[in-house]
Amino acid sequence: MFETLSRGFRNARLKLQGKTELSEESVADALHDVKVSLLEADVSLDVAKDFLAKVKERSLGKVVTLKVKNQPFQVTPADHFIKSCYDELEALMGPVDSTLNLDGKPALIMMVGLQGSGKTTTAGKLARRLLGQGRKPMLVAADVYRPAAIDQLVTLGRKLSVPVFTIKGLSPVELCTTAVTQARNVGRDVVIFDTAGRLAIDETLMAELDQIREQTQPQNILFVCDAMIGQDAVRTAAEFDRRLAFTGFVLTKLDGDARGGAALSIKAVTGKPVKFIGMGEGLDKLEEFRPQGLASRILGFGDVVGLMADFEKVIDKDKAEADAQKMLRGQFTYDDFSSQLKMIKSMGSLRDVMGKLPFMDEVMSQVPEGALDDNELVKVEAVIQSMTRSERKNPELLDDSRFRRLALGSGRPLKEVKELHDRFRMTREMMKEVGSMTGLLGGKLNPKALQQRMAQFAQQSGMALPGMPTAAPKAAPMSEAERDLRRKKAKEAKKARKKQRR
Repeated sequence: MFETLSRGFRNARLKLQGKTELSEESVADALHDVKVSLLEADVSLDVAKDFLAKVKERSLGKVVTLKVKNQPFQVTPADHFIKSCYDELEALMGPVDSTLNLDGKPALIMMVGLQGSGKTTTAGKLARRLLGQGRKPMLVAADVYRPAAIDQLVTLGRKLSVPVFTIKGLSPVELCTTAVTQARNVGRDVVIFDTAGRLAIDETLMAELDQIREQTQPQNILFVCDAMIGQDAVRTAAEFDRRLAFTGFVLTKLDGDARGGAALSIKAVTGKPVKFIGMGEGLDKLEEFRPQGLASRILGFGDVVGLMADFEKVIDKDKAEADAQKMLRGQFTYDDFSSQLKMIKSMGSLRDVMGKLPFMDEVMSQVPEGALDDNELVKVEAVIQSMTRSERKNPELLDDSRFRRLALGSGRPLKEVKELHDRFRMTREMMKEVGSMTGLLGGKLNPKALQQRMAQFAQQSGMALPGMPTAAPKAAPMSEAERDLRRKKAKEAKKARKKQRR
């Protein structure tokens, strides 16, 4: 997500490294990369110019000194430049008000936008969100020109156990006004109108939406916008806002947009806030828009707050604490591992989860597309599901014969099954040592031993752990003669031990 935008800011940061002051020349060079990135990402030219001017004004000639534990600490020019970019990005997209006006009896939400922007799916997502808040929503299938849209909304309503109001033969305006009366009669406190869209703005569509607004007086009019259509999205939004005066945006398909220009431009051009963003196809993939998190991700610092929010949605706190204790005692099983995999899958794609971790932008840009393929989790699950109940609870039971059976049962190569088990054992052993070395299980902290063990684990598993010293390189491969000599010595030692026992 936002690879195009992130690349420009990353290049600017690299160009300023080693500079002692932000001069006119150095800032201009850095801003050039940012400008190219913004325009490639489909950010409006006027918005880009204004953004660059404000960053330049904030940055030039500044040398910032902070105090850390009463000691002066000078921030580098590159750090100050990026902080200026962050502040301006946040100001560009915010402030945000993600609340909906739900004071009506019932409260009315009108979804508008072009055909294919994701209105129907977003209506379902919004209904699910309202259910979680204790509300009783009703969906209205007001797109009478597309039978598929009505069928889709009915299917979503069935999944959510939310009523969907639709009557054949009624016009969209009559359907919406009748639905409001019906909602009052049956005790539904929120009504969501899923209105029709077109491939382009036309007068017939806008007149119909005008009539629905005048007849029902909705407290909320949300413009659903496909983020992937770039500057066209902004122009379309401006025209809808001129006619309908909507209250906010929902940006959809943001997880599939490498550019992100709509997210940066739309608030500046229309003055209306982005209230929610769609980050996937699931009904739970509707998030409150957080400019801070988006600005942080664009600049390569991840979004830890957003990641924690994702965890809180899927995690059971008591179970998580129990699992952590088991891991630190080295008692983690394949059943526990399987539960963790399911939790990660429910949070979204691997690439999106990793993208929310700090400083992963440069790493992610170098990782091949297939390396973070969600299908890899499916393959691991297939191996675990091929195990017997006793094998999942007691991984020590697994041997060559059982590995062969698991390979056949899961359809995975034998080598892959063995490698999975080796990584599982190494990870479990490392976590057990972490538990004893950190004092988390009542022992005393041994930081030196912990650091050495983590470095050793990094080398054995092929994982690079930031801040860990590099372990000694593995010895060069032995020749056949050296192997024979080692075997001979091992046999002699074994015979000597047997003789001593006699």
